[in-house]
Amino acid sequence: MTNQSTATRLVDQATSDLEENRRLQQELSQRIAVLKQEEALLTDILALAQKYEGFSDPSRLPEQQQDEPVVAKGRRASAGAAARRAAPARTAPAGGRSTSGAKSTSRRPLLGDLLLELLGTYDEPRLAKELRDELLTKHPDRNPTPQVVRNTLEALVAKGRIQRHKQQRSVMYTVIDPAG
Repeated sequence: MTNQSTATRLVDQATSDLEENRRLQQELSQRIAVLKQEEALLTDILALAQKYEGFSDPSRLPEQQQDEPVVAKGRRASAGAAARRAAPARTAPAGGRSTSGAKSTSRRPLLGDLLLELLGTYDEPRLAKELRDELLTKHPDRNPTPQVVRNTLEALVAKGRIQRHKQQRSVMYTVIDPAG
């Protein structure tokens, strides 16, 4: 009887192993399907990035809002896409969306240009909060969040147009003198 009980145990073990193998195959098939979807999405993102890579003028990018900072390459696409989807509600003119189409005849100046203009009026370093407060006073139609102002200032630092100064826990900014 030991041969029969051993054979039964082996059959039971093989059946159990076969069921586990099929379950794992099913899980892997589902994972492969998800990975293929992610691959297709990433391929589309790369194709879009290559399509717009030749644009050196940020104002010509079709989906980028005027007061939205330029996102450096290598950032997660989902964050940029979420910002583009959310931006029109924040930046639309008071009267709502333009009915004349996507192209507007009068374009608002870029946030970076406005911040450079404000910084240029001072000889001493300024806090991002001070610049935002002054921007809200001089341009009441603009209402960027403090984070957008900081991001835009950091983008200007990265481009070499302004300089960052750290004093203890404060970060201040000044315009770089082109003659110096």
